[in-house]
Amino acid sequence: MTRQFPAFAALSLILAAAAAGPAAAQTFAITNAHVVTPGPVGEVENGTIVVRDGRIVAAGSGVAVPAGVRTIDARGATVTPGLIAVNTALGLVEVNSVDGSVDSKTTNSGISASFDVQYGLNPASTLIPIARLGGVTRAVVMPDYDDSDVARELPFAGKAAMISLGEGANILHRPGVGMMLELGEDGAARVGGSRAAEFVQLRQIFDLARQPPREEYPFELSQADLAALRPVLSGAMPLIVVVHRAADIRQVLKLASDYKLKIILSGAEEAWRVAGEIAAARVPVLINPTSNIPSSFDMLGASLQNASILKAAGVEIAIGGNDAGHRVREMRYNAGLAVSRGLPYAAGIEALTLAPARIFGVSDLLGSIAPGKAADIVIWDGDPLEPLTQPTAIFIAGKEQPLTSRATELGKRYAR
Repeated sequence: MTRQFPAFAALSLILAAAAAGPAAAQTFAITNAHVVTPGPVGEVENGTIVVRDGRIVAAGSGVAVPAGVRTIDARGATVTPGLIAVNTALGLVEVNSVDGSVDSKTTNSGISASFDVQYGLNPASTLIPIARLGGVTRAVVMPDYDDSDVARELPFAGKAAMISLGEGANILHRPGVGMMLELGEDGAARVGGSRAAEFVQLRQIFDLARQPPREEYPFELSQADLAALRPVLSGAMPLIVVVHRAADIRQVLKLASDYKLKIILSGAEEAWRVAGEIAAARVPVLINPTSNIPSSFDMLGASLQNASILKAAGVEIAIGGNDAGHRVREMRYNAGLAVSRGLPYAAGIEALTLAPARIFGVSDLLGSIAPGKAADIVIWDGDPLEPLTQPTAIFIAGKEQPLTSRATELGKRYAR
């Protein structure tokens, strides 16, 4: 649907107000664009986007380009918001098999909920440009578990953060966007070998965290871990729960209801079986819609229709890539597969952009092409959900990004 947006007079006022913004950001306009975005702008066949100092000041049809502004002619190409990746370890991992290059987890039994990924981020990670070349402009970086010693007392992996994939020394966009917890077979193996024991322990920990401070706690519960859990118990920080089978999802929903927790489900391969209950609880889900193989007893009901069934039930979904590092950019292929299995196309785009922004509380700034939002914009040479399609231009906060990575540079070197 095509919508009209500010005329030139109103646009001039917006540009004047934006003039005090950061001088380093670029000012430009993208014209003749097939804009595809969630939100009020929607789909516009021949649209214009005007960016000033890193922010979008106008978008839609009938938008005039101010004199003297650099113009990029999209020539009818598809233009979308930058993709927001979930379930990543970008900036924390280089090679999974090389321990010294992995900062996403710890063997320290005294650090659990207080583990915070923001302190291990590497802006020079070689995996960041690779993900960016897939149209990813922001990512949620999540901690993981080190299972080399499964005798871990506490079930939490630590605090997640959101990063920018733009070039620069400071990639941290927002710390503490969620607390990680894994349940199911793997989670139970860390805490007594039974998922029943894990749920009992979680309730004990939450009860203790609500009580006045004391000198000693069971489960090696430190003051730092208690402090990290208090925002979760107050509802200020969501609890991101990796869970798979329908029975465990029901237990998580009950736990969240009993303790008034704000939760996000991750994985959730059997979520379609309890889609109505998840929707009623208003709980969002981070999924990989390609998961359809019963790789464990937790996933016997995995289905390629998971995404479409959840969306039809009214569940907010965000679609992730195929691993936490090297294959993050495949998230758009996964969205394409979900569309081929019944998810509406617009919902597929939303699951890569505005949905993760809403889930992690940044939709006021990110996730769609709209006036006032950060200019995270990608111009594509085809349908962004098709594997052969590539970006021809990528902007993060209005700054144009190089279309190169260490891999592409090595390819050029050895092709000579």
